[in-house]
Amino acid sequence: MSLPEDVGNRIRELRKAKGWTQEQLAEAASLHYSYIGGVERGDRNISLETLEKIINAFKVPAVEIFKFEEETDYRKAFDEHITLISALDVEELLSITKINREIITNFKKISN
Repeated sequence: MSLPEDVGNRIRELRKAKGWTQEQLAEAASLHYSYIGGVERGDRNISLETLEKIINAFKVPAVEIFKFEEETDYRKAFDEHITLISALDVEELLSITKINREIITNFKKISN
């Protein structure tokens, strides 16, 4: 696979994890929906400026666009988690992190 195809597939994965249509992503990124389709198929040679618009629309760290791991249930669950927390402000994120830490700690105690 080529880099444009890998990036396009990753954008599609993140879009689906967010529950968005191509039209919704296009609107959030101030792009045309047909352009998003071309990007997802790897048909478009996307500029860094356009990639930045898409990253900002997702509200994820730029590195998330370049995680080309095989799509697994783990990857889907992780992407969904990232999508859920991406819209939180710092205080909400810190609260969720504290809650998750306690849940994971207790889960590990129960599992052992």
